[in-house]
Amino acid sequence: MTAEPAPRTPASTEIAADGEPRGQAVLDDLVALLDLEWLEDNLFRGVSPPVSLPRVFGGQVAAQALVAAGRTVSQDRPVHSLHAYFIRPGDPRIPIVYETERVRDGRSFTTRRVLAIQRGEPIFSLSASFQLAQEGLVHTEPMPAGVPAPDDVDDLGTRAVRGDGGWMAGLPRPLDIRLIDEPPWSRHRAGASDDPVRLWLRADGTLPDDTLLGVCVLTYASDLTLLGSVLARHDVTEARPQMASLDHAMWFHGPFRADEWLLYTCYSPAASGGRGLATGRFFTADGRLVATTMQEGLVRVPRGRA
Repeated sequence: MTAEPAPRTPASTEIAADGEPRGQAVLDDLVALLDLEWLEDNLFRGVSPPVSLPRVFGGQVAAQALVAAGRTVSQDRPVHSLHAYFIRPGDPRIPIVYETERVRDGRSFTTRRVLAIQRGEPIFSLSASFQLAQEGLVHTEPMPAGVPAPDDVDDLGTRAVRGDGGWMAGLPRPLDIRLIDEPPWSRHRAGASDDPVRLWLRADGTLPDDTLLGVCVLTYASDLTLLGSVLARHDVTEARPQMASLDHAMWFHGPFRADEWLLYTCYSPAASGGRGLATGRFFTADGRLVATTMQEGLVRVPRGRA
């Protein structure tokens, strides 16, 4: 994300079934959100969107931090993993400063650390590793069988009209999200399930040919539904649990385009101590596993409701 983007004609805003903005114009806003302001060497500044959650969305700060790391790395070294901690809630009303530390530049691997700062205090930390392209063994987990095609699944706007938009209802949508299974917040959910939460997603428009940008968009998307898979294993639809991301890790296994359909499967293998662990896998439509993610989060259910 170091080259200057070519001038583009502003896209007209599309409207989802529930009246929220979607499409290329909203995606362009996300791309602009990830285009951090350069302050000086190793120091960048980002902002939150005008319409936002009460605290900075975790996927946003993770994606912006990865941008800050990637802008100090040669483009021939794509990111292959990131590990991050959410330290404090971010305030969407004020900018976030991203301080990048150039930990190591080796012959094959490059390591960066990024600290996201608001009001002089860290709110998020990220370590990322980048690798020069190399040959090696290749295998992946097979894509789940029997998954409905994206065109056979309702988009989020249609769900929101039915009252099942969840926390994403009422927000602009740079991503086309199609939940295959009833999400934990759905009124139509039958109860607890040991099955994964599955959805199709893609950027709702066309992204520039920029590998780092595509990875950052996927990082942004990875935080949308992952922690919800903890709730899916319990019948707590009406419990209004308190949830917050504690840490986040991702591994990128191969090339993909974030503006093409990706199957995202989310599953929680364990929960205890007021925390839940969630795992996620991204598959391309032709069946390649291209990214894996894990997250632990705070999941507190009011007493008597668990």
